[in-house]
Amino acid sequence: MKIYPVQTQKDLEDFIGLPYELYRDDLIWIPPLRSEQQAQFDRLKNPMLDHCETVLFLLRDGKQLAGRIAAFTDQLALNHWKQPVGLFGSYECIEDAEGSAMLLDAARGWLRAHGMQRMRGPWSFASQEWGLEIEGGHIPPVLMAPHNPAYYPAQLEAFGLAKIKDLLAYYVDAREGYTFPERFLLLTDKVQQRYGIRVRTLDMKHIEEDVQRVVEVSNLSIADNWGYYPVTVDEGKAMARDLKQIIHPKGVLFAEDSQGRPVGFAIALPDVNVLLNGMNGRMLPFGWLKLAWGLPRLKQYRMWALGVIPEYQGRAIDTLLYRRLYEELFSPELRMEVNYVLEDNERMNNALIKLGVKPLRRYRVYETGI
Repeated sequence: MKIYPVQTQKDLEDFIGLPYELYRDDLIWIPPLRSEQQAQFDRLKNPMLDHCETVLFLLRDGKQLAGRIAAFTDQLALNHWKQPVGLFGSYECIEDAEGSAMLLDAARGWLRAHGMQRMRGPWSFASQEWGLEIEGGHIPPVLMAPHNPAYYPAQLEAFGLAKIKDLLAYYVDAREGYTFPERFLLLTDKVQQRYGIRVRTLDMKHIEEDVQRVVEVSNLSIADNWGYYPVTVDEGKAMARDLKQIIHPKGVLFAEDSQGRPVGFAIALPDVNVLLNGMNGRMLPFGWLKLAWGLPRLKQYRMWALGVIPEYQGRAIDTLLYRRLYEELFSPELRMEVNYVLEDNERMNNALIKLGVKPLRRYRVYETGI
């Protein structure tokens, strides 16, 4: 087996195409759209790459593809974290200890050569696609969430990578009898009255402006969260472009004060993985029709993000946003996965448990010194 850096367009096609071969017999994995995967590695389409230096490696066993990995440094993360932490991601490998070690060693060597002292991952070029799935792999993943073979954690641990953080996912399902707890209805009514809060849905006619409001509130509200670093204006524009294709306006809420200033937001994305299943990542010949017909009818969501600016934290604005999301999106078939919450974010984990959500998945991010 040998390691090769991705240098040609054919190499990149092999890199992007490997998961579709590796997971061919995995009945849980949902093949993402190939066009979306290609966009992640295109500097013209993914503004995150504007502040990253990257390398992609392929593992070949003769002519057979056996694995892949990306290694990268993110200047925004380095500036925000103030630690020399390099990142690895896009990790895929056959069940082979030697091949796995070769891939991880290639990433480590590149990061060391670029001045990094620690290596963290898996970490994606797409927002908040972090970690290996170590619990919950018995059901298909939601949109933009990892899924991996059960042997991946052992491969990373054999290399010397160890847990740095776990990320938790929960769910609610109206088909299982979930309803928003009545005792919180009075509480959230009082919150709205006391603080003069108005909750509104996304304005599709001004989606770029609204998404920039999300970026601004996000940069204020979760700046101290582990793993977070600022989102750029260009990334906000790309988010608006991507969300416009799939978003339900009722799934994006803004909490505003009496002066109309946004103090919090919540985003629930339609879980298009429900529709992507069986398409093998291709829009043609009939994938586009399946998406066009199915998107307006989807009743499953991934709660993807929530933020409240510091001066309004601890005032149950988050509970108010949960309630309004539930009310806006409710149907007898509603299922929502809250994906993800940091394991040590006690305030949010406790709040979710009080709201009656059920634990579902656990992802793990690893780290080692280099």
